[in-house]
Amino acid sequence: MPRPHRCRWIGGYPDYWGFTPDDGGDGQTVTLSLDEFETIRLIDREGLTQETCAARMGVARTTVTAIYERARRKLAEALVDGRRLEISGGSYRIRLPEEQRITQKGSNQMRIACTYENGEIFQHFGHTAQFKLYDVQNGQIVAAQLVDTNGSGHGALAGFLRAAGVDALICGGIGMGAQMALAEAGIQLYGGVQGSADEAAQALAAGRLNYDPNARCDHHEGHDCGHHSEGRCHE
Repeated sequence: MPRPHRCRWIGGYPDYWGFTPDDGGDGQTVTLSLDEFETIRLIDREGLTQETCAARMGVARTTVTAIYERARRKLAEALVDGRRLEISGGSYRIRLPEEQRITQKGSNQMRIACTYENGEIFQHFGHTAQFKLYDVQNGQIVAAQLVDTNGSGHGALAGFLRAAGVDALICGGIGMGAQMALAEAGIQLYGGVQGSADEAAQALAAGRLNYDPNARCDHHEGHDCGHHSEGRCHE
């Protein structure tokens, strides 16, 4: 039996999950895993050495070399052969920023996050500066904390929520790319909600929250859907 892959640390989810040739290509798809994507981001986009990339991802340099070479071959296949490139799955876990300290939720608890601004549900997920986190047990909120996101962009924010142990998100408008990132993270979405964050969280805890399953931000249109996650690591 092959030895299971060790989970690799990644900095967050991508903002864009699929790329298709203008003429449609040959109809085949190349799938780039999130840990493969991370090596491309760190080495080719940020200019890190393979040694530094390995330290960031918590694996040996030889492992990073193998992942990176595999990722480059897939990119070449997509570009040269005109195939759709899809980002999905992989063996990974997401790291919170070092300066961020979030209380762990208890066992048998559900964690709800609300986009938050001055007590209200903030209406643009990708620009959220704060989340309020609510821990729920037996239909009751037993703890709450307010946390800064330290960034923006729907991929980074979805990764932040995943690392914070969030099970469900309450928000206003949200784009398709963010919805894909939340689905990859295994976070249930309750969009199109307005008003008090505390009241919305209490309503969800009690199973009576009204929300819009089709809520989305107009300025985030254009991201293709249809990826399927596999092989996520669990803390």
